[in-house]
Parts: sequence; C-alpha cells; structure tokens
Amino acid sequence: MPVGTVIKLASPATQEHWDISIVHEDEHLLAVEKPARLAISPDQLDPQRPSLMRLLHDGIAQGATWAKQRGLAYLSNAHRLDFEATGVLLLAKTKPALVALANEFGANRQVINYVALTRGMPPQPEFTVDAKIGPQTRQLGLMRIDIQGGKKSTTQFKVIEQFRGFTLLHCHPLTDRAHQIRVHLRSVGLHTVGDVDYAGSPLFLSQLKSSYQAKWSEPERPLMGRAALHAELLEIKHPATGEPVVIKAEWPKDLRVTLKYLRMFSGL
Repeated sequence: MPVGTVIKLASPATQEHWDISIVHEDEHLLAVEKPARLAISPDQLDPQRPSLMRLLHDGIAQGATWAKQRGLAYLSNAHRLDFEATGVLLLAKTKPALVALANEFGANRQVINYVALTRGMPPQPEFTVDAKIGPQTRQLGLMRIDIQGGKKSTTQFKVIEQFRGFTLLHCHPLTDRAHQIRVHLRSVGLHTVGDVDYAGSPLFLSQLKSSYQAKWSEPERPLMGRAALHAELLEIKHPATGEPVVIKAEWPKDLRVTLKYLRMFSGL
C-alpha cells in the first residue's frame, strides 16, 4: 500500500479509535505516525490500557484487512516513544530486520530527531546533557538523573525558535532511554510544556493573550495539554540493503496551533 494509507484500530474495551498513518513501507519495514496518549507496548502498571503493538498484533491474529493485504505475520517495534509523544515509530516486519535495527539504535549515535517545546530559555543556542538515567524509587514508571546507578544517557539540543518564556528545541538523543529527553531537559531547568510528570504544566491561550475572555459555559481547554514532544525524523541504514533511509512525520496539529499563538502573542 502507498505511503499515506491509514490503519484503523479500535479498542472495544475503552471504545477508543485511532487512524494510524503510514509514512514509510517496504518489504522489511513499516513506519507509522504514533498518536499522542497511545502507549506502544502494554503497561505493566495498567495492563488494561490499550497499546499500539497489542492492537496491531490483534489485527494480525484476527486477519484484519490491512494485515491480510500485506501478508503480515510479524511486527515488532524497533525503538520506544513516550506515551504522550507523537511522531515516527519504526516497525520491523521480520526478525532479521529487527536484529539489524537493534544494532542501529544501540550504536550510540543520532538516529531520531525530536522537537520539544519547553518552558524556560537555555543560556546557549546549542548544548549537550550527558547524565545517567535510572528509575525513580518513589514513583513507579518515572525516571530521574542517577549518576551512581543509572545508564549512560546523552542528548544534544539546539534552539529552533525562542519566545518570551518558551523555547522550541531540536533534540538529538544518542542513547535510547525511557523519558530521556524530558528528564535531561528538566535537569537543566527546562520543562517540557504539558509534561505534568516532570513539572511541565499545560499551556493555555489565556496565559499568552492578555485580552482573552473565557466562555462561561465551559472550562478553557489547553493549547498543549500533553507533553510537547514529537519525533519528526528518523534516519537509518536499511536492514536489507544498507542504503540510507530517511522517514519524516509532520508536526501534529496541537503543536502547530500552539506555535501559531506563541508567535502571535509571545514573540521576542
């Protein structure tokens, strides 16, 4: 099927529906745009929560049209994306492809480029955070800087655009740790907008527009109510041919709208 095709998934348990857009496909690889607030793998803390891989595997087992048309018997994600993050997720269609991709992602080099919107402004336009990360002991599922017992973690950052009190950043993780970008940003005083787990509060239009008038009949909805993190580009060597493959995912609507209002009301 051509790029741009949508895989329709649904969770009967929660009555939720997702249109998963395909951004790359060949004999060995399938890359999709992960939506916000859909876990990739089943959550040990909340096993009933829908996850993308479980929904895809159920579709294969049940002979869903999208799976039958591809002759799919196997799919496995090659890397992780945070629950609230959006963007490119690369899947392997075969076990040999997965092994090759695991070597790519484990090579401590830049594979995925992210964009993040943060509260705060860094002192330099480019900076690197090299700090080990490990699990928090008091809050299961969250991570922290752990110099003694954590795993080596390195992220490079570059400013794209600055506003009054906010910064849009390119983020280039050289390692693949859970919550790496968000934890590294917090460690230098930058909090990902909407990331309540790591002290990054949602952003409302009323915080930017002095003349904002709320509707009495309903509460104000945030411009960005989830962690503003998006995997915009992935670059790998193809597991079968060795040729470079570049896969992109457009910025999601909530990020585009948020930036529009930041430019209108909080420009430098």
